[in-house]
Amino acid sequence: MTSLPTLAVTGATGNLGGLVARLLAEAGSPQRLLVRDAARAPELEGAVPVVCTYMDSVLAKGALDGVTTLFMVSAAEAEDRLQQHYAFVDAAMAAGVQHIVYTSFFGAAPDSTFTLGRDHYATEEWIKASGMDYTFLRDNFYLDFMPLLAGEDGVIRGPAGDGVVAAVARADIARSAVTVLRDPALHVGRTYDLTGPEDISLATAASLLTAGTGRTITFQNETVEEAYASRASYGAPPWQVDAWVSTYTAIAAGELSGPTSAVHELTGREPLGLGQFLAESHTL
Repeated sequence: MTSLPTLAVTGATGNLGGLVARLLAEAGSPQRLLVRDAARAPELEGAVPVVCTYMDSVLAKGALDGVTTLFMVSAAEAEDRLQQHYAFVDAAMAAGVQHIVYTSFFGAAPDSTFTLGRDHYATEEWIKASGMDYTFLRDNFYLDFMPLLAGEDGVIRGPAGDGVVAAVARADIARSAVTVLRDPALHVGRTYDLTGPEDISLATAASLLTAGTGRTITFQNETVEEAYASRASYGAPPWQVDAWVSTYTAIAAGELSGPTSAVHELTGREPLGLGQFLAESHTL
């Protein structure tokens, strides 16, 4: 596989990985697209699809043979996501990958209020222990998800209180990732906290969404008990409901606040705020 590109990108059929792959192709960087289904891989200049899954260690090791830099998008939310991550990192180490760039979560810690932040922390520690070089992109919540928080009735419900969040646009994360991937040696051992330009409460977000979407959006604070009760009808497994509710309690706890300069440092441009993001989304 030595003739294949030495930069590998996962998640190219998804939103973030697909954006990163497209930006790399536009910048003239050859890449190996690690995908479950080669037929679904985007057709990009200099991109070669290679079939791979996180849990199939033999397949993953073969797909990663000859890769020096790996962009690892965290797996889809699942009960066994951490096991998927461990298996894939182990396969990367066995294949001789030199540098992993991993999409983690803002404030990832063993005791993160946002339950999935704990998995990201554990994945970071596993990557560190592997001995491979690493760069961690700790993404705050996505601005892209903000319009989806409101129910059909236009109400965002959750126990976030007056807490604020420095949410970041997926496009800014992708641009930041491409900077790292195009010259990874400059970013070895670095952890970047990627945020938007401002802290906003969900009440403020609701006002901006109302102005930016033409839909009347309001925020209704819930107690934690009310949040679990209002989500019970979805029939989701307990780990997923915990993740949904802790999205809001993490905001209330102040764990997602604090804009950083990391996006500007990496991309040379200011990150999008919610108002600007909505304006640009409507002009696309």
